[in-house]
Amino acid sequence: MKKESAVTDNAVEVARLNAAIRAAVRGMKPPEQLTVSEWADKKRVLSPESNAAKTRWRTSRTPYLKEILDAFTDPRVRHIVFVSASQVGKSECINNMIGYIIDQDPGSILFVQPTTIDAKEYSKLRIAPMIRDCPTLRRKVADPKSRDSANTITQKSYPGGILTLCGSQEAHALASKPIRYIFGDERDRWAVSAGKEGDPWKLAERRQTTFYNAKSVEVSTPTIKGASAIADAFAEGTMERYKTMCPHCGGYNEINFNDIRFEKTESRVAGKKRYKITSIYYICPSCGGVSTEREMKRQPCRWEAENPEPANRTRSFWLSAFVSPWTTWEYIVQEYLDALGDANKLQVVYNTLFGWLWENRGDIANEDELLSRREDYPAELPDGVLCLTMGVDTQDDRLEYEVVGYGHFGESWGIRKGVIMGRPDTDAVWQALDDVRETVYRFANGKGLPISLTFVDEGGHFTMEVRKRCADRRYKMVFAVKGRGGSDIPYISPPRVQKIMAGDKHVGNCQVFEIGVDAGKSKIMHSLKVQTPGANYCHFPRRDDYESTYFNGLLSERYVYDPKKKHPWFWEKIEGHERNEPLDCRNYANAACAALSPNLDAIERRLKGLEQPKPEQKKSSTKPALRKGSAFDRAADAFDKSSDAFDKYYSKF
Repeated sequence: MKKESAVTDNAVEVARLNAAIRAAVRGMKPPEQLTVSEWADKKRVLSPESNAAKTRWRTSRTPYLKEILDAFTDPRVRHIVFVSASQVGKSECINNMIGYIIDQDPGSILFVQPTTIDAKEYSKLRIAPMIRDCPTLRRKVADPKSRDSANTITQKSYPGGILTLCGSQEAHALASKPIRYIFGDERDRWAVSAGKEGDPWKLAERRQTTFYNAKSVEVSTPTIKGASAIADAFAEGTMERYKTMCPHCGGYNEINFNDIRFEKTESRVAGKKRYKITSIYYICPSCGGVSTEREMKRQPCRWEAENPEPANRTRSFWLSAFVSPWTTWEYIVQEYLDALGDANKLQVVYNTLFGWLWENRGDIANEDELLSRREDYPAELPDGVLCLTMGVDTQDDRLEYEVVGYGHFGESWGIRKGVIMGRPDTDAVWQALDDVRETVYRFANGKGLPISLTFVDEGGHFTMEVRKRCADRRYKMVFAVKGRGGSDIPYISPPRVQKIMAGDKHVGNCQVFEIGVDAGKSKIMHSLKVQTPGANYCHFPRRDDYESTYFNGLLSERYVYDPKKKHPWFWEKIEGHERNEPLDCRNYANAACAALSPNLDAIERRLKGLEQPKPEQKKSSTKPALRKGSAFDRAADAFDKSSDAFDKYYSKF
């Protein structure tokens, strides 16, 4: 009897002991070997705040997110970039990764939003409901209702780490304490600098240096072409696009707006155009096969990388709304049609639905259009060129130049674009410029043309040096120019004598032309609109010196109106187009041609070897004399002497 009692007592004690250590042993249990998508399918519950009803997460609903989610648990990947249109699940993608960290692989998280207000809103509307509705997370995150809780709006504590949310401008939050995980949401809306401490993303990444297993994730809707942080980050990774198989040819292509066709009816309601979509379909760019939205959304899809093996362990993904299960093609096209005529509304469509970067140029040609318009020249000089000028832009560490050819009726040809590295106060730089300027550019038949006139920008920190160098070359038709903004400034004015100073000492004079840069830029932009070779058309060669960087600079500014300014119409740089030297070089070259005002008929006859017409006998007449010794008079003398040499030169050909 005593023996049975002892056994019972022992069993009770073992049960008590097991109960006492069960919680501790449960905490020592290793996490399951799950990917993020597997964890989400098993444990994630979608909250009613972000979904029509409280329901379980299903990765199969958004198959394009599986690769992105599972890249987070790939030990070969350290950095994930996700460029996303709206309504594709990017926020839930982030939430699944954060939930996985808290439950499976804890560590401290820094989650950065554009502003502090955004961070608090995201915490209340996304993070808090997720924790509340996922039992596995609710057990691990501190209760926000308890006294002295470690669960606040901007901080969530859990075993093994803390989730901190902040705005991109909060330098103190970005530059202190080691962090294993970093998430950046809406990267293109971040502050350029966190206070005075520099790029917020770089500041945040500095906090990961002690973690060999660190992970960083940045996501955003794309914004402005050339000024998009997320687009730059995408280009550093695998550059993956989500492609759908064509049911006709089996080829895989990304579905984008360029391949969508639709028919519509138009009506007017309250004086405004209204559109109704009557049919919509997809044209395969590989075979031309026609498919419906329903057919395409049922086809196999896959991510394809343009750069499969990046050097920095970054996987980058770019996704439009055309594959979203929540957004119909009809809705996207309807939004596009309703936005026509309003650049601000159209940008929203481009960024949030097409998943495209936006570039607002009004009705001016875009970079891709000009790139595709380039042509193969038969020789250095195509037929039609009758005069060459050169425009030179001065920078602190280089000279940039363009040689431009001109024909009848304003038709122009880009001949040569280049950069001469070095400070503008050194002989080597100016000798290199002379080598370009003294080149004779030739036609296919061997005949050639020299550069008739060169305009060099005197702006920047080397004004006196530019004036001196131009003064030394005035008989070689090299002149300094000064640009002035304003709609009332004439395009080209007679030159003025300006002093050349060496410190406080007056060492000489220089003739400086003044040009109205606003008028010149308008002339360029109007010419770029011309689509047919002929009057005012701009030709460009298909060469490396006329590639995307050149056109990005040529199209770097736009004409805008601000009624609050004294001069309301003015030119401003487009975001992401800080380098406008190609536009300035073309402006100076055009101004040089306008100042030269060459007799193109006479030059054409010389080049063709035709007999010159005999000058008519003119009766003597008295003309008002120019003021002797005036700046324009001296410049005219220089022009006359150089023109004589110019005529003699042409007589050789």
